[in-house]
Amino acid sequence: MDTRAVVPPQPRGDGKVHGEAPRRNQRVALSDRTNVQAGQVTRVEIKGKPPLQINRPLTRRFHAQLLSNDDKKNNVKKVLGVVDQAAQNRKCAPTRNVTEKATDKEKEKLVNISKPVQGPRKDVKAFTSTLTARSKAMACGVANKPKEQIVDFDAADVNDELAGVEYVDELYKFYKLDEENSQVGDYMDKQPDLNSKMRAILVDWLIDVHRKFDLTPETFYLTVNITDRFLSRRMVSRKELQLVGISSMVIASKYEEVWAPPVQDFVCLSDKTYTGSQIRAMEKAILEKLGWYLTVPTPYVFLARYIKASIAPDDEMRHMVFFLAELGALDYQTTIRYSPSMIAAAAVYAARCTLNKKTFWTETLKHHTGYSEEQLRECAKALVGFHCKAAESDLKAVYRKYSKPQYGAVAGRTPARSFHSSS
Repeated sequence: MDTRAVVPPQPRGDGKVHGEAPRRNQRVALSDRTNVQAGQVTRVEIKGKPPLQINRPLTRRFHAQLLSNDDKKNNVKKVLGVVDQAAQNRKCAPTRNVTEKATDKEKEKLVNISKPVQGPRKDVKAFTSTLTARSKAMACGVANKPKEQIVDFDAADVNDELAGVEYVDELYKFYKLDEENSQVGDYMDKQPDLNSKMRAILVDWLIDVHRKFDLTPETFYLTVNITDRFLSRRMVSRKELQLVGISSMVIASKYEEVWAPPVQDFVCLSDKTYTGSQIRAMEKAILEKLGWYLTVPTPYVFLARYIKASIAPDDEMRHMVFFLAELGALDYQTTIRYSPSMIAAAAVYAARCTLNKKTFWTETLKHHTGYSEEQLRECAKALVGFHCKAAESDLKAVYRKYSKPQYGAVAGRTPARSFHSSS
C-alpha cells in the first residue's frame, strides 16, 4: 500500500509558489520499511494519521527485490530466520487459519528459490578424480592378477605305498614342531678344551669317512646331530673328540644303513688311534646320554621334501643343494643359529639362485616350507658366502667331493651373484 501525504505549496526563493513539492518530499516517511517480511505485521506511519497495519506475505516478486540488495547472502539468511520464527509462532498459536497454513508452502518455495538455478553442465571430471580413478584401476589390475598356483607334486606318488602321500603333510608338520627338541644350543662355552674350529675339522674328516664308506646322506646328517647333542650334554677332552665322532657315525650307520660298516673298519680309518673297545664304550655312553633318542628331524629330512617341492629338479639342482647344506653343517654358528628346516630351505633357495632358475622362490616352496623369501635370505647369504670361500678354505672335504663329475662338479659353479654382490 502506498499512501501519499498532502503537502501545502511552498514558496520559492523568488516568491513564487509551485503546485508540487520537491520529489524528495513526495515520499511518505516509513518507520521500518526494510523490515517487511513474510507473515509479519508491518507498521506504516502516515503523517497526521494513526499507523496502519499491513499484512504482506513473502511472494516471489518481493523475494526477488530482497535479493537485489547489496548483501544478498545476509538478506536470505535473515528472511529464512524470520520464516522459521514465524513457523514457530504458528505452532504456539491457539488457532490456525488458512493464511498460516499457506505460509508452510511459501517456506518451501523460499528454500527452493534460495538455491541457485543452474543450467545443464557437462560432466567433466576433475584432475584429482581422474588420478583416483586410474589408481583404482591399477589396484584392481594387481588384485585381479592371477596368483601362482600351488602344485600338487605328490599326485604322482599316490599309488606308491612307501611315499605315504596320505600322511606326508601331517608328518612334516610334526617334524617342524619337533625340530626344536633336537636342535642344539650354544654349547661351546661349556667345553673348555674345545672350540668351533676343532668341531669343523672333525666334521670335515667325517665327510671323507662318509664318502669312503659310500654311506647315505641320512647317515651323515644324523652323525652330526648326535655329535652336537652329546657335546652339549657332556664335557669332552680334545683327545676324545674324534672318538665321539667315530662312535656317532657307528650309531648313525646302524640306524640308517642296510649294511653298517664294522667297527674294525672305523679303527683302521682312525689309523688305530682308538681300539674297538673304546669305540663301543663311547657308543654306549652316547646312547645313554641321549636316552636312545635317535629319531630326530635332521636337515636331510627337510631337504628331501623341499627338493621335491622344487618341481622336477634335475641332478645338478640336487647336488648344488646338498653341497650348500654340507657347507652349512661345517659351520658351528650356522648349526646352532638356524633350525634344520630353515637350513634346508635356505640351501634350496640359494641353489636356485646360483643356478639362475626362472623363479628363485615359488608359491609351492613357500607353502610347503613355511618360509618366505625374506626369511631365508640371511641364512642363504651365509651359505653362499661359504661357497665363495670353499676353494681357498683349509677344510676342503666338501669342495673336493662336489668337484667330482659324479656330483656334477657343482663346487666350481659361480656363486649366486645377488648374494655375493651384497656381501
